[in-house]
Amino acid sequence: MHKLAASFIFFTRLPLWRWVKVDASYYSRVVECWPAVGWLTGCFTAGVLWLLALMLPPLVAAAGAFAARVLLTGAMHEDGLADFFDGFGGGTTRERILAIMKDSHIGTYGVLGLIFYFLILVGAVSSLPVNMACLAIIIGDPWCKFCSSQIINVLPYCRTAETAKNRTVYARMSPRALVVDVVLGIVPLLAVCLIPGVAPHDFSISAVFSCLAAGIVAMTLFILMRHKIGGYTGDCCGATFLLSELSFYLTLLSLITLYL
Repeated sequence: MHKLAASFIFFTRLPLWRWVKVDASYYSRVVECWPAVGWLTGCFTAGVLWLLALMLPPLVAAAGAFAARVLLTGAMHEDGLADFFDGFGGGTTRERILAIMKDSHIGTYGVLGLIFYFLILVGAVSSLPVNMACLAIIIGDPWCKFCSSQIINVLPYCRTAETAKNRTVYARMSPRALVVDVVLGIVPLLAVCLIPGVAPHDFSISAVFSCLAAGIVAMTLFILMRHKIGGYTGDCCGATFLLSELSFYLTLLSLITLYL
């Protein structure tokens, strides 16, 4: 329970720290419960989207839903994505990339990256029927957090605890923790696909292929990170989540469009 509480404290702006005291050692294992946080952020974002869609056009509703998620998470992943774009876009050596990513100032690559990311994200989600968009968010958020969480198992950390932005070095998952991580990531997909009446058959099939696409994108980013910097940083975790999630929505939209 302490590890789960640490994950919610670390990855959201919920003031759980006021009521739950968590030892600092648990924060090195927060990535193991990252998909569980996705259950909260996914359901919250989908709920906001559904409510806004009752009153506003789909594009505005989708923008408002993801703006609400940013408020819930404190833009933690978006900050990582901007630093990732700046570092990998402007750096030519490992040392330079890491230095740029640690710089608190945002550069041209980061600004343009965030603009195009949100334009494509909101455009893709708002192009889906509202009921499908809500289900997609509930599936995609925890699943893509699971895919991204594997970064700590396949790559070494590039910094030390003293030089890391959040002063935390994530520990690799034990076999038991990996099983829990898989279950947390895949349960929403199974619930939507296997429970009768939750989603149309075409949507369920499309969601499965979209999850595969997200996993492929995550692994491709891992290969890029290994080649460029020999490992990962905290910014890489956030960037992998958002980019794999974006690929999930784009693949789903493409397949749904073909079916329809």
